[in-house]
Amino acid sequence: MTAARTAECLRVAAVGDLHLRAAVAGRFRPDLLRLAEAADILLLAGDLTDGGTRSQSDLLCAELEGLPVPVVAVLGNHDHDDGSGDVIAAQLAALGVHVLDGSAITLGIKGIQLGVAGVMGGSGGFPGYPGTPDEGSAEHRARMRRGPVDALRLRRALERIDCETRIALTHFAPVIDTLAGEPTNIYPGLGCHDLAEAIDAGAAVLAVHGHAHSGTESGCTQGGVPVRNVSHPVLRRSYAVYEVRPASRRPAARGQVPSPP
Repeated sequence: MTAARTAECLRVAAVGDLHLRAAVAGRFRPDLLRLAEAADILLLAGDLTDGGTRSQSDLLCAELEGLPVPVVAVLGNHDHDDGSGDVIAAQLAALGVHVLDGSAITLGIKGIQLGVAGVMGGSGGFPGYPGTPDEGSAEHRARMRRGPVDALRLRRALERIDCETRIALTHFAPVIDTLAGEPTNIYPGLGCHDLAEAIDAGAAVLAVHGHAHSGTESGCTQGGVPVRNVSHPVLRRSYAVYEVRPASRRPAARGQVPSPP
């Protein structure tokens, strides 16, 4: 799983949808403890627990404690299932994990300034696959409306980053490219096109998400920003690694990210 480092590049490890529970406790820990061999930072794209319970949060923290690289995370919808999302976020923060929710962080890593902005995101639909925010249950309507709201929060967070190399981290998908493999009738529930518009407007060089377990790893926004679905069921490995070149040193084709090893 190691990746050769290219000069003046950051190696970004990412995974989502760990769905930590007793049945999988300890599965990821050995690979994560060796992260420094392969990557400079770890991004976690939500649904880190299976149902948001305190016991699952404890298992998650045991998996992530003492990792050798900085860790940045967003929560997913299942992390809020038990009403303890704030507790999970606080436990992760106590470990040194940077948990984002409409916020951003800038880290200096090996002489490079990297900004990460994150939101959970939500449903909302895509061109050709519109959502139904005025229909269905109250939970469905709230999730459909959350996508556009979190997109605005993501854009603002990206714009607050005071460096040129920016990554957008979400749980819900910003493009349909990375949903390929999922039934098309559920596309509107898996993400929101407004997130992609925020990613383009916020000048991200990479976007990372999870949530779509049967989707596809690689996609792209209309503005050319690479999008990666890092849901663990899609990756089928503990994490993927992507090289990100600082924006100020990038070639004209902004947003290109080499394929993972």
